[in-house]
Amino acid sequence: MILLDLFLTFLLIGAVSFGGGYGMISLVREQVLAHGWLTESEFLDMIAVSESTPGPLAVNMATFIGSSQAGFPGALVATLGVVLPAFLIILLIAAVLKNLLRYRGVEAFLSGVRPTVVGLILGTAVVLGLATLFSLGSLRDTSGVTHDAGAFLILFCLLALDAASRTWRGRAIAPILLILLSAVLGMLVYPHI
Repeated sequence: MILLDLFLTFLLIGAVSFGGGYGMISLVREQVLAHGWLTESEFLDMIAVSESTPGPLAVNMATFIGSSQAGFPGALVATLGVVLPAFLIILLIAAVLKNLLRYRGVEAFLSGVRPTVVGLILGTAVVLGLATLFSLGSLRDTSGVTHDAGAFLILFCLLALDAASRTWRGRAIAPILLILLSAVLGMLVYPHI
């Protein structure tokens, strides 16, 4: 039963998500928390792991979440579920509709979807940022809200390093380097974990 739930949930996520991995984080979060597969804290950890491993974010998240729930078979069906819709849509577009973007209806559709994707990404960033910096398990339950000084310290250090890099080198620090720096800072700030 869990394998079917994983497949159908990630099939739905893959079918209705626009904007890539970041655009689907909010939908993945909603579904995973609703099914009780992960806690908010575990979900945040899963995003960090998915972001720092090679491959697309959505595929990594589906693989890790599926694996956490049903081992290798769970990883396989969740991953298949999330990639199948995109694969079929791209196959259809490549085979049948060669000049799809020249149609006004398609352009109008994409113009309407773009702001929604930006809103989903921004909304997810705010929710995850608040959950990380203020140790919120849920935005609905704000009792006992505390700030996480370590998270603020890491954020401040990364922002300062990025600002210094932009000033002295004229460009931002590469994202992979920021991820590695945050991992090192995490080990220094949270040695007890």
